[in-house]
Amino acid sequence: MLPKKTGVLAAALVVLTLAGCGIGADLPPIPEGIPPGPGTPLPVIDVDGPGRTALQLRGWAGEQAGVLGIPSVALEAYGYAAAVMARSRPDCGIAWTTLAGIASVESKHGTHRGSDVDDHGTVVPAIVGIPLDGSPGVALIRDTDGGTLDGDQVYDRAVGPLQFIPETWKRWGVDANGDGVIDPQNIDDAALTAARYLCASGGDLTSERGWQSALMTYNQSTHYLLTVRDRAAAYSVGRRV
Repeated sequence: MLPKKTGVLAAALVVLTLAGCGIGADLPPIPEGIPPGPGTPLPVIDVDGPGRTALQLRGWAGEQAGVLGIPSVALEAYGYAAAVMARSRPDCGIAWTTLAGIASVESKHGTHRGSDVDDHGTVVPAIVGIPLDGSPGVALIRDTDGGTLDGDQVYDRAVGPLQFIPETWKRWGVDANGDGVIDPQNIDDAALTAARYLCASGGDLTSERGWQSALMTYNQSTHYLLTVRDRAAAYSVGRRV
């Protein structure tokens, strides 16, 4: 969630070219419009189950992971976050595809620069962004956590697979995998935290206005919003990006 310069939404939606999607008549077209589609429906799970309850989605995720190019553990995390929010904030309507679109842009689902997501959902090695030092196109955010999360005592840096700045994580972070730790480098914790933040920012994410508002709060860039939209829309019809 790296702050950038604010953009103004174009009057007409421009569909961005997605690297790796491929071109061919056998591939379903990427739907236009906002918000992107909800994708494959989630099975009913017990969101209050013990331990890493996202494991209940292993079969659902396994059927899609290879096709979408998303690690199964990450896909479980996005689905679980959407399921939790469907119960706690049914008015929000956030879909797993939106979380997947964001994570794709932010960290390639926790695989940025050789990192990987282990069986417990933790990203190894940790993903830490550039210093938010006010360079061109980058916000200026001086250190807010003494370097606890990002290792930088001068400037804040976005951390984890969903790229939260430490101050935002301190306010919104949540333990989603039942291990008693609120860890921005854990994709379960990060996905549910992102879902909570987006719902609070946008309200009804099934509406165009709500979805745009949520994404612009997450990152104030029109290019970012459109990239996430296109990737989420591709996932919604079973296409990898």
